[in-house]
Amino acid sequence: MKLGFLVDLNLCMGCKGCEIACKVENDVPLSSWRLRVKYIDIGTFPETSRSFTPLRCNHCENAPCERICPVSALHYLENGIVNVDSARCIGCAGCMMACPYGAIYMDPETNTADKCTYCAHRIESGMMPACVVACPVEANIFGDVEDDHSHISLYIMEHQGAVQVRKPEKHTNPKHYYVGGGSQTLDPLAHERLEGYNLFNNITHLKHVGDPHHGVIDRFLAPFVGHGKVDNDSFMNFNKDAKSSQEGGH
Repeated sequence: MKLGFLVDLNLCMGCKGCEIACKVENDVPLSSWRLRVKYIDIGTFPETSRSFTPLRCNHCENAPCERICPVSALHYLENGIVNVDSARCIGCAGCMMACPYGAIYMDPETNTADKCTYCAHRIESGMMPACVVACPVEANIFGDVEDDHSHISLYIMEHQGAVQVRKPEKHTNPKHYYVGGGSQTLDPLAHERLEGYNLFNNITHLKHVGDPHHGVIDRFLAPFVGHGKVDNDSFMNFNKDAKSSQEGGH
């Protein structure tokens, strides 16, 4: 058995129900995530569209995080899940740096690494991951990729040629697949960056306003107390007049 995950991005509507279900099920801190739904806007107004992409651990067959862990806190289960043993983790963060997908976080309460485990505790009890159950459009498909008759295997065969993975050039052999969405969704470098996009590219000189020989207070108070440099007496009289005017208004 080799468990895998597939998300049909043509169905995902960005409700983030999976993201919330994951946080509740696994008690994920507010500042962290095991699963997050990224969105990008494509096109030029008014011809635009928004695409959503759920991101989680890819449970790679050749997982860098598992190899680098010095205490085997990250390890494989028999069903292919890359699990985390928080009791063994020493918080070195080596796995966080090794993961090319940014899927691992450091729990601020336990100071140990954590990530998506496909809800391994639910799988052990014969249940589906919380995110799969929560999805209202059944965009999340989970199952045994080695079973030719499983739902996920049939889905992959049905959409053969359209199935993608994130960062295939890393050769991690991820067991998390996507259908639909286009290259911009899964590859950040696929976005077109137009010349002159930066608002400040063409700014070469900032014009100085005011007399550089006068101080900041001079430039602000000059319109009120006359032209030229403001001396101490003028400044004190200005404050006194302003205070009297304020008290008279009350």
